[in-house]
Amino acid sequence: MHELTIPKFSNVSKISTKVSAKTAPAPSGKRIQTRLSGVHGKGMFAVQDLAEGETLIEYIGEIISWKEALKRHPHDPTDPNHTFYFHVDEKHVIDAKHGGNSSRWINHSCAPNCEADEQKGRIFIKALQNIPAGKELFYDYGLIIDAPYTKKLKADYPCWCGAPTCRGTLLAPKDKKVKTEKKAKTDKKKAKAKKA
Repeated sequence: MHELTIPKFSNVSKISTKVSAKTAPAPSGKRIQTRLSGVHGKGMFAVQDLAEGETLIEYIGEIISWKEALKRHPHDPTDPNHTFYFHVDEKHVIDAKHGGNSSRWINHSCAPNCEADEQKGRIFIKALQNIPAGKELFYDYGLIIDAPYTKKLKADYPCWCGAPTCRGTLLAPKDKKVKTEKKAKTDKKKAKAKKA
């Protein structure tokens, strides 16, 4: 079992530390809505066509310290790796279970049609492409955990997106440099084995 950690989103990390107790909601109108998802639980769907680059919704909730997040974790003891936390910076996290909106229901995909965008300490979900009415919204959670990625750890954070490029996990890919170094070591071992 790995040490209790709360994963961090890799796609948003440069956010101002000047944060208030809550973030203010961005207007969302009737352009998106929560429905049951064929991927996982609830999901957010386009009610009308959405344009590439359009801001769809702000990820809001109570802004707390990581220390407080660890005290609250897990939100659901029967599913400890499912949370509504969103990494703000090394000191703060948004807990959308408290004061959150429907943005917390946007599911992960390894081939997302949306992205999380930081603007002056606030997190907005934006369309990466034109999204037709009826389509589910997704962004890549890219969760970061410092522990080595074992089969067990990857299984603790499964991905169900079904994309051709699916990583099979919500975890962000490890640094390519690390992968390259591991491959070089493996190649050296294979070369030594052939000589022997």
